[in-house]
Amino acid sequence: MAAAGGGFGGSKKLVEIFYDVVSPYSWLGFEVLCRYRQHWSIELRFRPAFLGGIMKETGNQPPAMVPKRGEYMMKDIKRMAKYYQVPMQIPKDFLGSVIRKGSLSAMRFITAVDMIQPQFLEPVSRELWMRIWFRDEDITQPESILVAAEEAGLPSALAQKLLAMTLTPEVKNRLKETTEEALKYGAFGMPAVVAHVNGEAHLFFGSDRLELLSNVIGEKWLGPVPVASKPRM
Repeated sequence: MAAAGGGFGGSKKLVEIFYDVVSPYSWLGFEVLCRYRQHWSIELRFRPAFLGGIMKETGNQPPAMVPKRGEYMMKDIKRMAKYYQVPMQIPKDFLGSVIRKGSLSAMRFITAVDMIQPQFLEPVSRELWMRIWFRDEDITQPESILVAAEEAGLPSALAQKLLAMTLTPEVKNRLKETTEEALKYGAFGMPAVVAHVNGEAHLFFGSDRLELLSNVIGEKWLGPVPVASKPRM
């Protein structure tokens, strides 16, 4: 697996972010890495995966399922949103929206986008995060996903085609394979950021390890909103 980063893009280092839109910390890491593309010599690769699969395979559980961790998380998300300058709000029915409904249908749609129209991967992912983590809206129903696709600029006919693809083995297997790849790197939650340096893969968990990431790839950390970079909201 380390070969993926060997000599990638000349002097540029490959940085992959495995993410799921049900994860608020994935959104934070996603936005900050997007901002740093113009500051660091990296090739940023988005890797949509399924957090539910990772939690199951590793025996992990959501922080909210541990009362004290859940209590802390509610405060932490608000502080992190302010610090990272990402417009995040906690859903009113947190357990229902995040834990019970989950994100499988949304991540299958994002996977289909990645397979057929990868240029829309970033905006579609962002719109789905905006729905659940800013506007407290659904991301599981077909009509909800289509609205997000429209907001991201996907033509209606294309969005319908991609939605139909989510029921195919090709898309389901692709999402499963990407999730398994994250597990092979050692992921146990999301975001899972993997930096490829000199043929070696370095895993970083969470949105609060990006300063350490910068040190490993030999770049300068300039805070969550680097100079001359504006949040893309």
